[in-house]
Amino acid sequence: MIEHRAPASKTQKVVNMGASRPLRMGALIVAASASLVVAQGTSPAGTLSNALRAHLQNEKLAIVTSVRGLPLGVRDAMQELFRSDTLDIAEPGAEFQVTDVIVNSKLPIRRLVRAGCSMDHCLVYYERGGIAHTWQAALFHWTPSETRLEGGGAAPGGLADIDAVKAALLAGTIKGPLKFW
Repeated sequence: MIEHRAPASKTQKVVNMGASRPLRMGALIVAASASLVVAQGTSPAGTLSNALRAHLQNEKLAIVTSVRGLPLGVRDAMQELFRSDTLDIAEPGAEFQVTDVIVNSKLPIRRLVRAGCSMDHCLVYYERGGIAHTWQAALFHWTPSETRLEGGGAAPGGLADIDAVKAALLAGTIKGPLKFW
């Protein structure tokens, strides 16, 4: 049985999917999008599942200050992600190839900015040089037996600490996936 009510005011956010009166096209699109998001288990803010997002919100990331401080599985996954024969990333503060003008061909094209790991995740924030100087973040699920990329992409520059990187990832500010990591 459908209950008939007075029309909702413009400030109320009510969607009555069982209403017999026609919905406006904008409301229909919003409702369809919300249904799709619920069905897929992801939010429109990013590519992380709701379960992963909730897990990460409560997870404390210990600061990692060097590339060598990252677990071996994460370093191997990064090398595979970069499609490189070596792990092509400089230590924080070290020189790297910022532009596409090659000054020193031995310099890596990426530089670690921030990283943090928990018992089962590592979040890596780094700069990538070349034609465009960009910032990127990659979230890895890792265990001693398996490591996999779970999310990440283009990130805003200048994130102050690993908590700011995590907040940007959770807010959907980090957009991915990327063609070139």
